[in-house]
Amino acid sequence: MSNVSRLSLTSNSQPATSLRLLVLSNGHGEDIIAVRILQELQRQSNPPEIFALPLVGEGRAYQQLGIPLIGSVRTMPSGGFIYMDGRQLARDVRGGLLQLTLSQIKAIRRWVSSQKKLGNNRAILAVGDIVPLLFATLSGVNYAFVATAKSEYHVRDEVGLLLKKSEGVSWENFSGSVYHPWERWLMSRRRCQAVFLRDALTTEILKQWSIPAYDLGNPMMDGLELTFPSPQFYSQTSHQQEIIRPFVVTLLPGSRPPEAYNNWKTIMIAVSALLTSFQQRNSVFHTSGTVVFLGAIAPSLDCNILSQSVQSQGWRTASEFPIKISDANILTFKQKNAYLLLTQQAYNECLQLGDLAIAMAGTATEQFIGLGKPAIAIPGNGPQYTRGFAEAQSRLLGLSLILVEQPTEVPSIIESLFKDPDNLQIISKNSVQRMGKPGAALRIAKCLQERLG
Repeated sequence: MSNVSRLSLTSNSQPATSLRLLVLSNGHGEDIIAVRILQELQRQSNPPEIFALPLVGEGRAYQQLGIPLIGSVRTMPSGGFIYMDGRQLARDVRGGLLQLTLSQIKAIRRWVSSQKKLGNNRAILAVGDIVPLLFATLSGVNYAFVATAKSEYHVRDEVGLLLKKSEGVSWENFSGSVYHPWERWLMSRRRCQAVFLRDALTTEILKQWSIPAYDLGNPMMDGLELTFPSPQFYSQTSHQQEIIRPFVVTLLPGSRPPEAYNNWKTIMIAVSALLTSFQQRNSVFHTSGTVVFLGAIAPSLDCNILSQSVQSQGWRTASEFPIKISDANILTFKQKNAYLLLTQQAYNECLQLGDLAIAMAGTATEQFIGLGKPAIAIPGNGPQYTRGFAEAQSRLLGLSLILVEQPTEVPSIIESLFKDPDNLQIISKNSVQRMGKPGAALRIAKCLQERLG
């Protein structure tokens, strides 16, 4: 177990602030969402003094923002996906999950007690699912909850309940909501000051149970803007570098090794099939004949391993760049009239520039779709992107996410999509409706100041 810089809980040398806020989150994606909200909180007048306790992982996002952690952290074998598979839970228990949980509960109690002794106004912000929500409820102080894990879209749309697509659908909605009675009980306690839901549909449903539910948007869609001028696309045959727009496919293999490496092999099968299809029916997809595959590779992955898989499919390294990407270390490969780029520093660009995505990821898939574009998902072997996860994600995202059984089915799906522009417009509208518009972090931060301050 690695000990991070531990906060001195007995010092009262710092001037008192209006609020001391402890943030609990349970996953890398949840950490990122929390940090977006905290950044907006810090920009407000008289911001709270902020502390954090990541319940899963090492909380690097907090440390990068300079937020002190109040306890010990550890990365579990499952990476936080114990609800996907009982075997993952068993691995985590053997890896010290119970001991870690007990130490986290003690750390929260110690923090609450120390702030009380100092006479500070204190509150907790829980981000994620029932685990941080439960810890916040047990703390005995006021709390708010940013619910990232569930949406009513998992079981219904604006028309009504979805047809049963899997055995889990009936269970998910057995009590009239995707949030079960015990979760709603935690959200309706007197000390719960605000619950921020992913979308308007979920907010409307939960308001039936005396829950302080707010529909302020989804922070997952914040921070995806391009931070550089519009990219330039160049034709390899033009001496004057004539600007031309190729067809761009974003590749999302996920972020956790070794699963992401296996996902990448599957995605490369789809890329090869798609490249063959482009060459046979080029006019269906784009007049330029140039195709660019953008691999959004997490910093936690080894690009050398991915490069080996790329080259095994007949790609060769290239020096020319069909597209300007703000990554000096980008890896470029070429095969006939197609390029494949691997970047670990231009995530936003990969999402913004793609016309569609081939996806085997969680958050990244949802963010791509939230930009109004379709994605094709291929279920993998997990522990995250399993068939069950992909099926649940397709219910969440509706017609914007298309599941296929085999990677070789991807070309026919893409061809049908781009033969029907009207359907692409419907997908775009659906995507924004399901994922929300940017700006949620600021709206939530302002509401938190009002409700907790």
